[in-house]
Amino acid sequence: MARLRSGLNRTRDNLAGLFSGSRIDESLYEELETALLGCDAGVRATEMLLDRLRERVRRERLETPEQVRQALRDVLVELLEPLEAPMDIDRASPLVMMVAGVNGAGKTTSIGKLAKHLQREGKSVLLAAGDTFRAAAREQLAEWGRRNDVQVIAQDGADPAAVAFDAVNAGKARATGVVIVDTAGRLPTQEHLMRELSKVHRVIGKAMTGAPHEVLLILDGNTGQNMLAQVRAFDAAASLTGLVITKLDGTARGGAIAALALERRDNPVPVYFIGVGESIDDLQAFSAREFADAMLGLGR
Repeated sequence: MARLRSGLNRTRDNLAGLFSGSRIDESLYEELETALLGCDAGVRATEMLLDRLRERVRRERLETPEQVRQALRDVLVELLEPLEAPMDIDRASPLVMMVAGVNGAGKTTSIGKLAKHLQREGKSVLLAAGDTFRAAAREQLAEWGRRNDVQVIAQDGADPAAVAFDAVNAGKARATGVVIVDTAGRLPTQEHLMRELSKVHRVIGKAMTGAPHEVLLILDGNTGQNMLAQVRAFDAAASLTGLVITKLDGTARGGAIAALALERRDNPVPVYFIGVGESIDDLQAFSAREFADAMLGLGR
């Protein structure tokens, strides 16, 4: 919780100081609206949160700004809770995970942190360097493999789907707990690369029935509401099962998760993990209540 609070300090700075007064009046709601928009919660989510907050203040006859802060935490938790879900890492052996994202989102670093997390849960891990055309990506993944004592399957210039196919078969032969397939960074507008992502997904399914069991999209928290467009595009290409939101420690736009929760409220994609720092242990399971507390300066 301490790391989460520290990591979200730029987002929290927009909100936490608004509740130090002694009155609940229209100016407080206006300041809250400005602050929520400032942390990139978006117009629709901001309006929804404030409407629910006003109704709660009236219904419960709240009298102080501090009570309003507690009430805002509760309505924010209600909005975010559909994004909170555990990853079932025991439902297949090997569990095959395919990881995608735009360039610079922190994809390869997140894979390294995720491998460490899975090892702490008792799983053996095999990594596949599916970004076959960028030598630096293979080298970066190989370095994470060395740090975690995890083998990395890589082929220079090979077809990414072929690397994924070989990695899944190797995982099956070695009775590996989890196979994580990295993919090349790509923009949602690069149609040929999005089609390649779909191909990797199909070929993994040929290597193992029912795979990939998890398709994770790595999102950079600094992109704010641009995350929504990325989720739509990558979900269409590869049927996302979960999200990892990185770099929240460096952004004042953490409220964009509220916008994401509202857009996907009928078909939520779970946020499995959030990144709130550079160390290998700074990948945390997403908790709606802890996140809301950290945004609003509540909790310990």
